[in-house]
Amino acid sequence: MSILRTIKKEEGNTLAAIRKYILAIFLIGSIGAGTELLLIGHTESIWQCLPLVLISISFVTIIAHALVGKRVTMRIFQVLMILFILSGLTGLVLHFQGKMEFKLETNPSLNGMALFWQTIKGATVPPVLAPGMMIQLGLLGLAYAYRHQTVNQSEIGDKR
Repeated sequence: MSILRTIKKEEGNTLAAIRKYILAIFLIGSIGAGTELLLIGHTESIWQCLPLVLISISFVTIIAHALVGKRVTMRIFQVLMILFILSGLTGLVLHFQGKMEFKLETNPSLNGMALFWQTIKGATVPPVLAPGMMIQLGLLGLAYAYRHQTVNQSEIGDKR
């Protein structure tokens, strides 16, 4: 075996290991986020259920990909990760609006930057930056799926 092939094989092994670690971090984070959302009763509206639905569908997709290893399952996972990011951004806006309304109810004289900073900080519910977890999970999922061998093989000619 040539030195170039050995180096390529080692790089492939390293990339596979990193990909497994990223997937493990994604799964641990998703389980933690989903558990917390269930424990705090984040299920009152469709908007509140959306992160739980996305997390559940992502688990099903990962299991399906592990079983069949098709290009389509990885593409579905990638789309789900984009939806994770969008749901996180939507959650940030909804949490900000909800907390701003609360701040205005408790102190109607707030406006401008004072209102912004009072909305962003503090321990009152809803936590404005908590939906950022969905953004982080989405980015981790996209990192896992980036140039995944299943997708690359099918683009080269292996129509999985």
